[in-house]
Amino acid sequence: MHFFAIFKLTIPVLMGYIPLGMAFGLLLSKLLIPWYYAFFMSLFIFAGSGQFLALTLFASQATILEIAIATFLLNLRHTFYGLSMISAFKNFSWKKHYLIFGLTDETFALLKTSDVEETHRERAYLIITFLNQCYWIIGSVVGAVLGNVLPFNYEGIEFSLTALFVVLSIELYKKSRLHQPFFVALIIGLFGMMFFPPQKMLILSLCLAAFVLIVFKRSMENGK
Repeated sequence: MHFFAIFKLTIPVLMGYIPLGMAFGLLLSKLLIPWYYAFFMSLFIFAGSGQFLALTLFASQATILEIAIATFLLNLRHTFYGLSMISAFKNFSWKKHYLIFGLTDETFALLKTSDVEETHRERAYLIITFLNQCYWIIGSVVGAVLGNVLPFNYEGIEFSLTALFVVLSIELYKKSRLHQPFFVALIIGLFGMMFFPPQKMLILSLCLAAFVLIVFKRSMENGK
């Protein structure tokens, strides 16, 4: 699979990560944090929501330990993504460690929807993950630099990540043989919004959805 063909697969992520990364960089500049923090955070952390949370905690003068614990809990959902990719990564070389590190919500959805031959899968997955991180780094650095020199109203720009994930989820639904898990996730998500505490809604909904999918896995695969 040629590089340009792989790049085309990542264009939806490019269109989401650049503006959202800029929003992160702008927020960083508003907190009077040097622009190069945007580069190093995006390089070594690479977790959109986690980075936004870190800035909020920085502003409230939280300790490094508090920031680490809060970020871990926020990104705990990635555990579920990782478990579903074990079989795909198991025969890969050392590069799989980077793939695990770079497995964001959008990258996970893109890897699941990309139709790549098994012989080219490791290279394609690596390029997809690398490009997605590059988009995020570029967006965050540009936002941080512009925030120091230009007045900018970025209200609502954070919704670009939500819109991007919805589009990728729809594509995953269209290409998936099993549609029941999507309806299970939708129903449990709505249930969680109504009955779970807001600060615990995501992790409780994920645990409940994982339990239901494990229990009824065979029935779903048999179409019953």
